[in-house]
Amino acid sequence: MFFCPRCGNMLIIEQGDTCHRMACNTCPYICDIKQKISERMYTRLKELDDVLGGSAAWENVDSTVIRCPKCAHEKAYFMQLQTRSADEPMTTFYKCVSCGHRWND
Repeated sequence: MFFCPRCGNMLIIEQGDTCHRMACNTCPYICDIKQKISERMYTRLKELDDVLGGSAAWENVDSTVIRCPKCAHEKAYFMQLQTRSADEPMTTFYKCVSCGHRWND
């Protein structure tokens, strides 16, 4: 995509008298295309934040007796968050003390 240097709107490609050209729909800017235009730009994805606040969110949480579905250890940390609307119950998130596996209930 190319943008008009005068008004900043996106330029469209149209057939001119002798060649293709880029033209602005709002102002009278026209630029003839004299050579092949090929440019590729890859975007970088943003780094994702941990939804539960990362490792710092699990520092001062309580533990409870519950079986880990991955390693069958009998103790896990837990915290409750309101993930839906206020009339829905809170979601309980667990993290195994032994293997660190996370799951929710």
